[in-house]
Amino acid sequence: MKRLTLCALLLATLTLCAQNTQDMQTLVAYFSATGTTRAAAQKLAKQHNAVLWEIEAAEPYTAADLDWRNEQSRSSLEMKDPDERPTIKQCTDIRPYSTIYVGFPIWWGICPRIINSWIDNNLEQLQGKTLIPFATSGSSGVEEAVAYLRKTYPSLTWQDGLLLNKR
Repeated sequence: MKRLTLCALLLATLTLCAQNTQDMQTLVAYFSATGTTRAAAQKLAKQHNAVLWEIEAAEPYTAADLDWRNEQSRSSLEMKDPDERPTIKQCTDIRPYSTIYVGFPIWWGICPRIINSWIDNNLEQLQGKTLIPFATSGSSGVEEAVAYLRKTYPSLTWQDGLLLNKR
């Protein structure tokens, strides 16, 4: 009986370890300026039993920074300059993940420049991984953002994008 119990315990442990390894293969990395993309990312991570990681700006965005009607706002200035790379707070180790959802709000039809910062910081580690962009938007689709990512980072494996909600 002890041998049977020990075997059952060992089998349960191995099954749990295999499930945890499988769970760790998917990452949902996202940037959210107002919380809308965060909510979508949390839902996506729960659906896929994935690890959730927030891409944060070293200098958080204020409401004034996000005023797209002001041509001198921080977001407007960043989006006007294709080479702009806002500093991010820190990166997570993405090596364990084979599939990575990359989430962001649509700004000026594409992803915010902070997504470029995150990709640039992880470019070598992103090689060979499956990247699935997802976005939130009040009016735009995700197609232009996906085309931009594919053109900007042609060595990466991009899947079609997901538009998870509209405000």
